[in-house]
Amino acid sequence: MGDTITIPADQLTDEQLQKMLIDPQKTRQAFGIIVKLYSERIYWQIRRMVYDHEDTNDLVQQTFLKAWGAIGGFRGDAKISTWLYRIALYEALNFLNKQKKENENRLSLNDENAYLMERLEADPYFDGDAAERDFQAAINDLPEKQRLVFQLRYYDELPYDQISAITGTSEGALKASYHHAVKKLERFLVPED
Repeated sequence: MGDTITIPADQLTDEQLQKMLIDPQKTRQAFGIIVKLYSERIYWQIRRMVYDHEDTNDLVQQTFLKAWGAIGGFRGDAKISTWLYRIALYEALNFLNKQKKENENRLSLNDENAYLMERLEADPYFDGDAAERDFQAAINDLPEKQRLVFQLRYYDELPYDQISAITGTSEGALKASYHHAVKKLERFLVPED
């Protein structure tokens, strides 16, 4: 089979994968490689927003289903990772907004944060200690935009230009949001004497 790529998946460049995606003979193979390469990263991006393992797994599947459905429209204007992060971001935000509406009548903002922390602690896959739980609670208390920028920059170590492509926000605004998030987290985690 001359059409099969023999380069190990983790050694393929983004450009090589993009070329494979637009080749009808290699699209399915390329997408399989993309799923293998990005599943864990997408999982953790969503998990940091949603907290629950089962919900995260469902959203990862939704992300890749949406990506597969949109594969014909992928033009290669952005990196594959940016494209996937954007889909995952919107899937997670839609899920959280839906959950918020469902809980709106039952929970205040403080109750909602407590509810999220209870879900995190009840998750059998959460293995963090009290410090990690407190850190997650502090992150959860950030305004949505700051929380998102902090998570993408701190955990995923994405450069501002890629976060800008994912969120549609200017790099300057992202840097300011990240700075404000860090300052708020420092105040929360290191109480003043």
